[in-house]
Amino acid sequence: MITIRRSNERGHFDHGWLNTYHTFSFDQYHDPRFMGFRNLRVINEDFVAPGRGFPKHGHRDMEIITYILEGALKHEDSMGTGSVIRPGDVQRMSAGTGVRHSEQNASLSERVHLLQIWILPHTVDLEPSYEQKAFSEDDRRGQLRLIASEDGRDGSVTVHQDVSLFASILDAEQEVTREMEPTRYAWIQVARGAITVNGDKAEQGDGVVITGESQLTINGPGEFLLFDLN
Repeated sequence: MITIRRSNERGHFDHGWLNTYHTFSFDQYHDPRFMGFRNLRVINEDFVAPGRGFPKHGHRDMEIITYILEGALKHEDSMGTGSVIRPGDVQRMSAGTGVRHSEQNASLSERVHLLQIWILPHTVDLEPSYEQKAFSEDDRRGQLRLIASEDGRDGSVTVHQDVSLFASILDAEQEVTREMEPTRYAWIQVARGAITVNGDKAEQGDGVVITGESQLTINGPGEFLLFDLN
């Protein structure tokens, strides 16, 4: 079965420096129907104004993945990590026993557009850790490119949960397929453009909830993330 969580149904707040959309309940947005999906807890689509950002704040017991669509994001944390995340980069931070970090638009003239994803870990009180890897457009174009997984296979970042996260960029007329185990679930988040999933159309910001499907056929043009979940 396929159900579409439409973009315009998400929680939305425009704070001036931050224009943010919440797929699931988060911060000031609460909807008991959308508290997450399986171990996927947060998908926030954020637009951060030039020179602005999130001041240092804390997290614990969460796998946090940042996927940049446009611009550049400067990251600093209490583990001593400092980096700039750009389009195609995937950042994974395991908050574990506790970590503090800040995120700042690295540009004084251009906004940054990103997806921030939280996944519940299979184990609490892990040692905090950080990982960042780059996946080019060619890596993701016309195929499902694994970018995060429990075992870090195929060069993906490692998350402490039974999940496989794929990124894909499809041009018009391009198509990808994925076989699904009957006991697994999937969520597709459309990052840009519009796609069809087994014939159902989903546009930018939409989430596609997938249960009980043995195969997914996805057509472009668009960019999306596919979560294969237990």
